[in-house]
This record gives sequence, C-alpha cells and structure tokens, in this order.
Amino acid sequence: MLRLFKMPGFFTILAAVAGCTLLPQTATSQTASTPPEAIDRVWSGHSVDFALLTTQSHIYAAYYDANRQLTVAQRPLNNPAHWVYHKLDTWLGWDSHNFIAMEADSRGAIHVAANMHVDPLTYFRSAPSGDVRTLTRVPVMVSEEREGAMTYPVFLKDKSGRLIFKYRDGTSGRGNEVYNLYDDVARTWAGLTSAPLVDGEGQRNAYFEGPVQGSDGYFHMAWVWRDSPHAETNHDLSYARSSDLISWQTSDGKPLTLPIKLSRAEIVDPVPVRGGMINGNTKIGFDDQGRVMITYHKYDGSGFTQIWVARREAGGWVRRQISSWRDYRWDFKGTGSLDTELFVEAARAGDKGRLIVPVMRLGQRTQFEIDANTLKLIAERPVANLAQHVRPMLTVPDDMRIRTISTLDAKGRQYVLAWATRPPQRDRPSPDIPDAGELKLFVLP
Repeated sequence: MLRLFKMPGFFTILAAVAGCTLLPQTATSQTASTPPEAIDRVWSGHSVDFALLTTQSHIYAAYYDANRQLTVAQRPLNNPAHWVYHKLDTWLGWDSHNFIAMEADSRGAIHVAANMHVDPLTYFRSAPSGDVRTLTRVPVMVSEEREGAMTYPVFLKDKSGRLIFKYRDGTSGRGNEVYNLYDDVARTWAGLTSAPLVDGEGQRNAYFEGPVQGSDGYFHMAWVWRDSPHAETNHDLSYARSSDLISWQTSDGKPLTLPIKLSRAEIVDPVPVRGGMINGNTKIGFDDQGRVMITYHKYDGSGFTQIWVARREAGGWVRRQISSWRDYRWDFKGTGSLDTELFVEAARAGDKGRLIVPVMRLGQRTQFEIDANTLKLIAERPVANLAQHVRPMLTVPDDMRIRTISTLDAKGRQYVLAWATRPPQRDRPSPDIPDAGELKLFVLP
C-alpha cells in the first residue's frame, strides 16, 4: 500500500476510494524495464481498488480473483517466478466502495482489511514471518460495538513507524472517523484517541484526504462535510494538522477539541451544498517552500466546473482559480459509486518558481503550471497517461478501463499493478458477468 504521508517520485498512483468516487491512474513517460508479470485472473465486472505493498524482502498484491474472492499473493523481490497465493473467506458483491487496504507492521506481519461498506469488520493478520498462508481472520480490533458499520479502511504509520488503522464508523451523512493504534509486541489494537477525530452530530459526516506528512513535521488533513448519501451534498472544505495524530490544531496552531464538529472546524473554503465540490477530490500537496496546499474543484459564478488551489500563507488561506473552462460542468448527483469524470491530484513544486497541478478530465490528463508566488496560471497542457503505456500489454475489451496502483521498494524501484475493469455502476448489479481479466505487475527501473 502507498503510505499516505509519503510523496514518491516518478508518478503517484492513488489507491484508495474516498467517498463515492474512484481515483485514477496517473501518468509517466517511463515504461517497464522487463516484460510484465502475469499474476492471476481477476474480477472485472465493476471498478474496485486492489492493494500493493513491498517490504524489505517481498512484494504483496491483494485483489479479488475471478470468483470475487479476496486473494493475497506474494513473491520475493528477487524472484519474479515464485508467487505464493492465499484465499481468504470473503467475497466481493457489486460495491465499488469495498476496496482493499494492506500494510506490514514493524515485525513483518501483514495486515489486510477489505470488503466493507457499512459492514462489520473484515480484517486478517499474518504471522510475523509475513507468509500470506498464515493470514487468519481477526473478528474484533478494539470494540465490537464500534466495528459493526465500517467503511474506508486505511493503514498508515506515524513518525515512529507504529501501525495505525483508520476507518469511518457509520453511514454516509451519519459517520465518525476512528483511529486505532497497533501494539506489534502484544499483537493487539487500542483506540489512538479517546474520541473520534470528528463528529457529524448525526447530521453529516466528513470525507477525509490524508493525513499527509509535510516537511514541517506535521500531518496535514483536509476534508469535506456531507449531509446525506447524495454526492451533491458535500460542502465546506476543512483542514486540521497534528504532530502526533493524537492532538490536532488549526493551521495557526490553535488546539482543536476532539471530536471536531462543523461549528469548530477551520474552513478553508465555505463551498455550499451543490457547489460543485466532491469528496475524494480535495488533495493535499506542498509548494516549493513546504507550505501546505489543497487542490479541489467547485462551480464558478457561471456554473462551470473549475480547478482551485488553496494555500496557507502568513495571513491565512489564499484561494485561487487556476482553470478557465467555459464549456464544462460536471453535474454529479445521487448515491452510489459514481463514474467519475474529473480527478485532481496534489500540487507539487516544479522548476523555476513554478508549481505543478495535475488533473484528469474526461480521460485526458492535463498539467497546470502556476506561479509559485502568485498562484496565477502560466500554462495548461495535456500530458501522457499511464494507461496508454500498459494497455497494449493487457487484454482490454472496449467497455473496460485500465486501473493501476503503485508502490516503491527500499531501492526506489517502482512496481505498478494493472488490470482492466468496467467502470463503477453506482454499486448495482450488471445484467451480465464479463470474463475475468488479467492482473499484471510492471517493474520500473
């Protein structure tokens, strides 16, 4: 799994579903240094994110196989021919929210959580050897009472390398964000904080991006509030930061009492309900001075969808519209996993006083270059898409799309997992069952 507080080189593959949107593959000019490895045949009836992880000695892939069964495969980093497979006792339905999260603890045990959308905990842990054949189900992490309606599992690590698990407890529009901390000696979990990170007060829930660790040592978090399962009810882009993932504060250092409620949250942009902002598209990045930036989209005064960046400066948050589209409006609405047509990525430092803001719109990857001082647009240009590189090496029917996920090993080699799938279908069954697709691994130098 890609650690959420790392900013890897080459290109970034985002591998988690956030709310009711699905994240895209991004682009690179690189191609695989060796022929791709065929791993398995996998479910292709609808889009759902798999997981990829490297340790010091092995690479792991977690996916839903051709029969929709959760499967974890491993091989040594230095032996592409030696894959070992293990089937786990859970099967995917039609829900694109039921993505897979995977991470290793400091002693080498593999942790896998998956197949949950307002469902009881589905979590497996291996022996410290990391052998996938030792993965067994753990029925309760901390509290059975709080683990009956779980969604969006994410593993991450704090500054000390301790394993943390976060998830939403509750439903869309009525959920709280919960963090657990793992003791890898006792092999037990405990609540990281005495209260959830946020509380929607029974009227809303928060959809998070992050935490992402910056060069300032803080973990940065951005989120939107959503009032119902309907995607158009997102509103109020919010922010908090923490040095330890326990105590949280505003961008100017004022402490926040947990759980954070809408009335006490720091609002970056008061985007209203039906204002064109959606969960999953509020990405945290940093400029050339390490200042936190958030990329997102909302409607302009004419009702067109536009890309915005917000940056925390000395006087507060500065917001700037960087696109000027005059013929485009993504009028999303309703429930279920959307067939998303616009994706934003984190802003990053470029060359010669410029910042780079990547965007994918209607299948075309675009790169905005903006002035690092003023945030004004310098150039907007199309760039290559990773799917264009891997498509010739996969069997891809016309009605399917390429999905990818990436991770780095300790030597900086990049591994890309790729497969073809139909798009999300608002979590509803399709009238037919497509043939299983190929799951392949690409290794970049």
